[in-house]
Amino acid sequence: MDKQTKLEIEAATFRRIIKHMQKRTDAQNIDLMGLAGFCRNCFSKWYAAEAAERGIDIGKMEAREIIYGMPYDEWVEKYQTPATEEQMKLMDESLQKNMDESLQKNKEM
Repeated sequence: MDKQTKLEIEAATFRRIIKHMQKRTDAQNIDLMGLAGFCRNCFSKWYAAEAAERGIDIGKMEAREIIYGMPYDEWVEKYQTPATEEQMKLMDESLQKNMDESLQKNKEM
């Protein structure tokens, strides 16, 4: 596969993931964080960071609107539910795994 085709497939896959996450408003960010260690907010931070690496300034809220498909405050009002203690515990454990992996990669370098 040539580089351009690979890039196009990756971009289409990213758009499909974002569209799916916009549709699945029942999947709370806290649950995504607890299970996988990333959520919609992470996607928006990564999006803004990748834009910045290319000299494009995209603010935090603008990036969130791109990822959420609507203004962030609107999404929170419509779909976000209060986090339970169990959800917070799972998220903290998951974030620790992210930190552990990051530390391990730094040791390998």
